[in-house]
Amino acid sequence: MSGSRAPVSPRSNPIERLVAEPCEVGPVGVEYLVRAARVTDIDRVVALSDASISMRHAESPLGSADLMRQLVYLPQASILVAETQRVVVGCAILALRPSVRAGGYVGTIDLLVVDPEHDADRVTQALLEELIRSASNKGCTVVEADRPDDGAALARWTRMGFDDSGPRIQRTVAAAGAARRTT
Repeated sequence: MSGSRAPVSPRSNPIERLVAEPCEVGPVGVEYLVRAARVTDIDRVVALSDASISMRHAESPLGSADLMRQLVYLPQASILVAETQRVVVGCAILALRPSVRAGGYVGTIDLLVVDPEHDADRVTQALLEELIRSASNKGCTVVEADRPDDGAALARWTRMGFDDSGPRIQRTVAAAGAARRTT
């Protein structure tokens, strides 16, 4: 069969019209999942928090990893991790103590660390939101933490509702199922 065919435009073929033009798109955003820590997460948490944890062996016969492994199973503590793509990028530890003065339990955020390669604002916010929800569900009326020295870190905590309270910062929470107190 001889004859010439007219050149076919790539967009005239119905199959080729469905193929998108290549384009450059920047990262839309990373999703962070916050969940309860598992014993298998502890080594990564210790690696993230190595600079934050300053414990001398004289203070405890156990190392920080051993202590965290025990906390995973205790009902008066919560260890949460933030992960993305199955990699732990942040951790927070909440310890509970009863307080008559506070009218319930006080939750103390003992540790909050974020991988410097990730968005500290978003990871901190995700961890704090879940810690506050957990503290409320466990009957806490106050959640406290050591006041950060870094101004950017303090601003993150302030955005989450924490206020100065002496050398610490704190946030009042309503215990789940408890009637609000009026003063």
